[in-house]
Formats: sequence, structure tokens, C-alpha cells
Amino acid sequence: MAEILVETSARHVHVTKETLEVLFGKGAELTKKKDLSQPGQFASEQRVTVVGPKRELANVSILGPCRSADQVELSATDARSIGVDIAIRESGDIAGTPGCTLRGPAGEVTIKEGVIVAKRHIHLTPETAEKLGLKSKDVVWVKCKTNGREAILGDVVVRVSEKFADAMHIDTDESNAISATPNLMGEIIKSL
Repeated sequence: MAEILVETSARHVHVTKETLEVLFGKGAELTKKKDLSQPGQFASEQRVTVVGPKRELANVSILGPCRSADQVELSATDARSIGVDIAIRESGDIAGTPGCTLRGPAGEVTIKEGVIVAKRHIHLTPETAEKLGLKSKDVVWVKCKTNGREAILGDVVVRVSEKFADAMHIDTDESNAISATPNLMGEIIKSL
């Protein structure tokens, strides 16, 4: 049985260096609050307000380091609540997705695209992927045994890189639906 740690990825924002400076002032740098499970990734002290056509979400964390494109990752509930269409995508695949406005203490930036609901995914090291007989872009199922809400999650895309640590990521809607707990382990099923 192949098990994987299942982690909840809450709403967050990725920004470019240019966007960061508009939001927080010239020369602004991200200040690490805490490391995340993926190597080199961190939650920063900086937070922004995500503004949509219907409402806004305040106090949304920026994850670092800065990226080459702005991206806002929300749950489907969040996207609906601020009035943007739901675009379920892999991180980085933002072409044709909805936009929004990001507001910081020094200014705001309107992005034309980049608001996504992240597709469920599993990060694997090449060694683990080889051991499990999986490769990047494979799609698997993951069985999660939780108290009273056992579920099998489908359409889970596998992502393989030497920069990753082994873990599955789901959003807060999915986490709440299955009553996920810290250190939840899921069983990878190649097909049903």
C-alpha cells in the first residue's frame, strides 16, 4: 500500500517582485513567518486583501519566494464568494483564468488573470515516484480514512521534481468535506 501525507492548502497569493513593491513599497522583501512542507517555500508575514466584483477577502497570506507571475489560489467557496468564476487548474497554468485586485498597505494591483482553484495534486521526489511506478502528469485516486467521512478523491495529478517533498495538497473545501486532520495519510490508488 502506497501512503501519502495529505495536507490542507489554505487560500494564498503568489506575487512577482514588481507586484510586491507596488503593494508594500519600493524595495519591499518578503519576511519569512514559517517554512512550508515543500523545500524553499514559506508563508510570509505580508498579507493582502483579495478584491473581487462581489466582495473581498482580507488578511490573505503571501507565500514566498516571489514568482514570475502573480497567482491567487482560493477554494471554490472563496471564488464564488468574491464573485469570480471557478477555474480549476494546476499551479502556474493561469492563461484564461479570472483576475482580481490585490490590495496592500502601499497600493493595489489588478491582475487580468491568475485566480485559480488548485487542482488536487501530489508532490513526489523522483525516487518516490519511481518506487511507486508513477510519473509527472499521471492521474490517480487517493483514499482518505477519516472519522465518519472516509472518501476517495479522484483526479489527483502527480507532480515529480527533485525540489519536492512527498505530500498531497487539497484545498480547504476538500479538507472540510472529508474532516481532514493533521498528519492524515491517504492511500494512493492507481485506478479504480
